[in-house]
Amino acid sequence: MFDFLEGYDLLGAFWVTVQLTLLSAAGSLVWGTLLAAMRVGPVPLMRGFGTVYVNVVRNIPLTVIILFASLGLSQTLNINLGAQAFDTINFRLAVLGLVAYTSAFVCEAIRSGINTVPVGQAEAARALGLSFTQVLTLVVLPQAFRSVVGPLTNVLIALTKNTTVAAAIGVAEAALLMKKMIENEAELLLISAVFAFGFVCLTLPTGLILGWVGKKVAVKR
Repeated sequence: MFDFLEGYDLLGAFWVTVQLTLLSAAGSLVWGTLLAAMRVGPVPLMRGFGTVYVNVVRNIPLTVIILFASLGLSQTLNINLGAQAFDTINFRLAVLGLVAYTSAFVCEAIRSGINTVPVGQAEAARALGLSFTQVLTLVVLPQAFRSVVGPLTNVLIALTKNTTVAAAIGVAEAALLMKKMIENEAELLLISAVFAFGFVCLTLPTGLILGWVGKKVAVKR
C-alpha cells in the first residue's frame, strides 16, 4: 500500500522541517523579545521602529519575504550568510525570512504578557533605583513569559506549518518532497495523508506539552 514511499527520503525531509522550525523559533524568540522591549521602551525612536516593523511585516505575505531573501539578498546583493553550497545558502535564507516574519507575532505575544504585569511592580522597581533594562529583565519579562506560554505555543505551531513556504526557494523540506512525489506518483490522497500525518506528529505533541507547561508556570493573580 505504501510502496510509493520507496526511494524517497521522507524522514530526511521532515528532519529539515524540524531544523527550520527550531532555528527559526530560537531566532524569532530573541528578535521578537527585543522588538517587544522596543515597543514598551521610553525612547520614542525605538518605539516607532518597533511599531512600524511589526505592523509592516505582519501584513506582508511570508512567501514574499522568503522570495525576497533569495532573490533580493542572495542573487541581487550576493549576501550568502557565509555559505557556499546552494542548498545551505537557501536553508539559511529561509531561516532568516522565517525569523523576520515570525518575530513580529512573537513580539505582540510578549507585549501582551508585559501588559499583564501590574504597573505597581515596575514602579516599585524604579523606586529602588533600577534602570529600565533592569526592570524589564529582572521583574517584567520573567512574569510576561510565564503568562504567554499558550500564545507562543500557537506561534510555534504556526511556524512549523509555515516552514512549507521554504519550498519556494528549493529548501529540501517536507513540502518540496511532497510536491516531487505528487508529480512522480499516482497516489495523491495517500501522499497527502502521509504528509498531513507527519505534520500532526510534529505539532500535536508540541501543543500538548507546552499547554501543560503553560498551566504549570502560569502566574497566579
